[in-house]
Order: sequence, then structure tokens, then C-alpha cells
Amino acid sequence: MLGNFIKSGDFKGEKHVPVIVAPEKVKANEWFEVEVSVGKEIPHPNTIEHHIAWIDLYAIPEGANFIQHIGRFEFVPELSEPFVKTKIKLEKSCRLIALSYCNIHGLWENDLEISVE
Repeated sequence: MLGNFIKSGDFKGEKHVPVIVAPEKVKANEWFEVEVSVGKEIPHPNTIEHHIAWIDLYAIPEGANFIQHIGRFEFVPELSEPFVKTKIKLEKSCRLIALSYCNIHGLWENDLEISVE
């Protein structure tokens, strides 16, 4: 049911889509940086009336029947931008999923496949 309310799109044409920047290939159990932002190509408003409230980052490991919640990053309108850089490590290949919440336009998602060697 929640999936019915999550929107997606091309971040170059839609300012709400979270953008994930990370290496396509990483080594097992070694830390690497992941950057997630909203408004990379088209700036998103950052006012009290219209802003990105938070970004969640998830991983779905290859062959897993569950999702791992990596973290939630909350933003204060006018004082912080919807941008986060964090370090993670993976045991096996997975799909990273970023979910962002706009206080007016709801939930937006994007994903990125990461191969683990």
C-alpha cells in the first residue's frame, strides 16, 4: 500500500528525486562513501512552507528477503540543505534505495545497484 504513494522520476527533470552517488563496485566489508541529495540538477525550495524534511537510506542485499535501514537524515528548512554524505560497508552486492519526503509533494525514491567483489 505505501508503494502506491511513492513517486520516482529522473532527477534531471524532477527536483524531488533523491540522487545517490556511490561507486558501482566496492570490496566486501570495506568502508566507502555514499552521497545522497535532493535538488542536484534542479534546486528544491528550502523554506518553512516547502522543503525536504528527511532522507532515508536503505539496502537490499542480493538474495535477501528483507530490507536494511541504513539511516535517516533530517533537515531543518532554511538552516540545512537536503544533502548527506555517509560511509557504509556491504558484505554482498545490493541495491541502495533513497527515500525523500517533501512536506508538500510527499515521498520520492531512487535506487542504485552496487556490486561487491
